[in-house]
Amino acid sequence: MADGTRQAGSVAVIGSGGIGGYLAGALERAGRHVTLCVRTPFDRLVVTDAAGEREVPVRIVADPSEVSVANWVLVTTKAQDTASAEPWFRTLVGPATRVVVVQNGVGQAERARPHLPADATVVPAIIYCSVERTAPGRITHHGSTKMSVPAGPDGAAFAELFAGTPFEITREADFVTVAWRKLLSNAVVNPITALTLRRIVVFNDPAIQNLARGLMDEVIRVANAEGARLTDADATRILEGYLRMTGDGGSSMLYDRLAGRPLEHAHLTGAVVAAAERHGIDVPLNRAILALAGAASGQGLAGDR
Repeated sequence: MADGTRQAGSVAVIGSGGIGGYLAGALERAGRHVTLCVRTPFDRLVVTDAAGEREVPVRIVADPSEVSVANWVLVTTKAQDTASAEPWFRTLVGPATRVVVVQNGVGQAERARPHLPADATVVPAIIYCSVERTAPGRITHHGSTKMSVPAGPDGAAFAELFAGTPFEITREADFVTVAWRKLLSNAVVNPITALTLRRIVVFNDPAIQNLARGLMDEVIRVANAEGARLTDADATRILEGYLRMTGDGGSSMLYDRLAGRPLEHAHLTGAVVAAAERHGIDVPLNRAILALAGAASGQGLAGDR
């Protein structure tokens, strides 16, 4: 039994990566009914954070036929794997279900809608949480516990769902700016750490700082053309945040690269390049990063053989 009083309502978390596992663990410990929906089954979920290591008694299911309609469905797959959640949606999503898409990039809700009932309630969410899946069912939290959702009744209900967890939930009137501000960070930290095979400390290198600035200058122009309101001050705060970070913190793309998994580049840097093309904006640095990340995606560290 998790800490606290068991709450009414059920939550299904689709995806057993770092984010999915950590969210499932946080909700279970706060007293929610949680089912973790996975592609490949494993026996138990173990979360390691500043408080130590603990096993979290979530229900782990690998067969969509073994679940029923949930009050909440949290989609935590990588953006490129959204379609793989469709079999789960068929059994988990009912008329009153709220589907929250917790993914990097922009257009989270639009990415999920083609795979959901036409009348489904879909809420995009931006997450700030440095967490790493070190093995199936084993999650290490490195820092940050914050999510942002659009303001409104669904956002308020989502904040209530996470009451009693470590997460701070902010409800944003200008979610477009919030999403692009996160992408401003992701389009820099993810590919740079993944391509250099280094953690956040790589940003102590002045040459990397200059590259990051150039990438962010391009992203800001594109974001504002898309309706966001970003400034150079956003880039400065993000870069200063990297420089303050210490320890083993990395990025989700670095962890995928180290494990030889496909990278999320098409929905991060690729989203920047695609939007730039729509607006006729030149983004040569982001185009170069997109090409390099594409060549590295899914490749082992030993190189071509």
